Amino acid sequence: MKVILNDNDIKRALTRITHEILENNNQISNLVLVGIKTRGVYLMQRIADNIKKFEDFEVDCIELEIDYWRDDYRKSDVKPEINYDFSNKKVVLIDDVLFGGRTIRAAMDGIISHGRPETIQLAVLVDRGHREFPIRADYVGKNIPTAKVERVSVSLMELDGIDKVELNR
Repeated sequence: MKVILNDNDIKRALTRITHEILENNNQISNLVLVGIKTRGVYLMQRIADNIKKFEDFEVDCIELEIDYWRDDYRKSDVKPEINYDFSNKKVVLIDDVLFGGRTIRAAMDGIISHGRPETIQLAVLVDRGHREFPIRADYVGKNIPTAKVERVSVSLMELDGIDKVELNR
């Protein structure tokens, strides 16, 4: 295992991503952050905390469980209840690792099933390539070219007691 990002790297990446989100979205009153469960939720909260610190504004934050909308497997036939209308909102979808794109496609289906947003942007901590769908991130903490057989593991303080990203061969 090789550590690709340590705790300081992750903090810097999320600070930079936050600044990029703010630069690209002039009206943050219309901004909503959507974290994909599980680790995307914690990254979303950190970005929301940064926005609060930098702009003194609390953006809406939504946790999204995407299993219902997956096309490759479905853990649940029960559509999750999302008590939020995404109509005319600037949505920033947040996840830890972007790989094939199936998770993001499912998340977009979930969002669109609850209103028509003005835009959907994507922020990821790590982009490792190997897309199966034409999806790209608008905000990336780090691009890590990988082989398909390699695995990127994200550990976050809130779940794992440490912040780090590792490449497992």
